[in-house]
Amino acid sequence: MTDKLEAILWSIALPGFAQLLNRKFVKGIVFIFLEFLVNVNSHFNIVILHSFQGHIREAIEATNYQWLMFYPCLYMFAMWDAYKEAEGETPLYSYLPFVFGAYFVTIGLMYSSSLKLGQILLGPVWLPILSLIPGLLVGNFIKYMLCGLRFVDCD
Repeated sequence: MTDKLEAILWSIALPGFAQLLNRKFVKGIVFIFLEFLVNVNSHFNIVILHSFQGHIREAIEATNYQWLMFYPCLYMFAMWDAYKEAEGETPLYSYLPFVFGAYFVTIGLMYSSSLKLGQILLGPVWLPILSLIPGLLVGNFIKYMLCGLRFVDCD
C-alpha cells in the first residue's frame, strides 16, 4: 500500500495510477479510462501544448469546454480517493480542500476564455491552475473552522 504523498503524486501524474498501486484495479482502470475519455474529447493535450507555448487564443479555440468541464472534478476526486485509500490515518474533513479545489478550478475554467489578469488572458490551463490556490485555501479554512466548532482534533 502506498503512503499518502506517493498516492497524491502518482494521482497528479495520471488519475488511476495510485489506485492501481493500492491494488484497487477496477477503480484504477475506470479512472484511467475516464481520464482518457475526457482528455481526448476535450482536446486537452493540444490545449496544454498551446498554453505552454504561450498561444492562449489557440488554446481557447481548441478547447471543447463541454468535455473539459468534467475534468476538474474527476481529477480532484481521483486524487482524494487515492489519498483516502493510501496508508495512514485520514484526518477528519480532509476531503474539503479537494472538493473546494475542484469547485474553484471549475469556476476558473468557466471564466478562462475571457477573464484577464491585468492585460493577460490566462486561458483554459493557467487560470484553472491558479484557481486551485484559493480553492485549497477555502477548503482548508472551512476544515479548520469545522474542527474548531466540533472541539475535536482533526489531524
